[in-house]
Amino acid sequence: MSVARRRGSAFEAEVCAFLRERGFPLAERRVMGGSQDRGDVAGVPGWTLELKATREIALAEALTEAKVEAAHAGTLDYAAIIKRRNHGAADAYVVMPLDRFVNLLNRSQS
Repeated sequence: MSVARRRGSAFEAEVCAFLRERGFPLAERRVMGGSQDRGDVAGVPGWTLELKATREIALAEALTEAKVEAAHAGTLDYAAIIKRRNHGAADAYVVMPLDRFVNLLNRSQS
C-alpha cells in the first residue's frame, strides 16, 4: 500500500472515530465501490461524505466527486472533508456548495 493510500485510510478511520464520538455511532468507512462509489463514510443518515487527505487541496474535484457519489447513494446532501496538514480530524475542512449549506441552515431552523 502506498504512503498516500495509508494516509487516506488513516484519515478515514480518524474521521469515523470522531463522528462516532460525537453522536454518529454507526459511522464507519465504506468499502470502495468503483464506478458506483457512494462516498467514503457510511452511517451519517442523509449525507454522502467524500474524504481527502492529499498534499494539494483540489476543492472543485473533491466536490464533483462527492456530488457524483451522492447521486449513487441517493442523498441530496454531500460534502467533502479535507484533511488539514499536520492537524487531526477535528480541524479538517468541510466543504459543500452554498445551496447545500443553505438547505442545512433552513433545516436547523425548523
